Amino acid sequence: MLIAAGGMMLAAGAVVATAFSATMRKAEHRLAGASDIVGTRFGDLEYAVRGEGPPIMMIHGTGGGFDQGLSFGHGLIERGYRVIAPSRFGYLRSDFPVNPSSENQADALVELLDHLGIDRLPVVAGSAGALAAIQFALRHPQRCSLLVLLVPAANVTGLDPVEMTATQKLFVEQALGSDFVYWSARRIAPKQLVANLLATDPHLLKTVSPGERARAYRILDEMLPISTRSRGLLNDARLAGASHPVDYRKIRAPTLILSVEDDRFGTAATARYLATVIPDATLVILERGGHIWLGADETVSDHVARFIRARGS
Repeated sequence: MLIAAGGMMLAAGAVVATAFSATMRKAEHRLAGASDIVGTRFGDLEYAVRGEGPPIMMIHGTGGGFDQGLSFGHGLIERGYRVIAPSRFGYLRSDFPVNPSSENQADALVELLDHLGIDRLPVVAGSAGALAAIQFALRHPQRCSLLVLLVPAANVTGLDPVEMTATQKLFVEQALGSDFVYWSARRIAPKQLVANLLATDPHLLKTVSPGERARAYRILDEMLPISTRSRGLLNDARLAGASHPVDYRKIRAPTLILSVEDDRFGTAATARYLATVIPDATLVILERGGHIWLGADETVSDHVARFIRARGS
């Protein structure tokens, strides 16, 4: 009986190892050849460009990379825009400089635009990507025609908007450096990942379309390999949680701020605050959908596209 049990355990382990290896090969294949590299004074910066039409820069959020930027920008590509999607510091093939500040991230993005020969464009950013986008608008106003902040994660009142519970911290510490741990959690407890990592009520998965449900799980899947995003993830958590003085009143670009009331990271309160201090701000708060605006992807794309058409110059 012991021999039989041992054999079953070995067989189960082999099945798990095979499934994990297949998933990692799929992730590597998805990323291979899909992006380019530009050298900057901060090191290599990865980026991808998709679509035809006027350019838009899409800055990804925590756990992303150029691939998340393209996913979040898919609706804009469909609406006739060319999306430039960089990987921020510490994500995928982008280097992690000695000082990975939001200010330096903004300056690196200017070098990317110089490389692409783009003088001025709208900047769209999600979650912690809003930190770099805000600095881009402040430090390089001549390059930023419009600013769009989606579920912006920023410490604007002295409170950490993405403060984690002890359980979340333990999981993050264990999972960030291990593709296998993250993959296992994705297989065993996907709804808990939706709740904790995506800050979205998992009960909403039952109420949305199959396509939107698949989008939520695709966001989780596209975090693999998470080991090549861990430095960026930890840096985002540090920057988003820190109380960093920013004079939002100096933002001159017309700004759309969109959040969701039930975002578990509390970005609706952040969005309302930013709308009171950014001089030319338009505020949109959706009722439900969590941090990934689940069930409202088309609605969000429509809001962004209409804003760019109406306010673009």
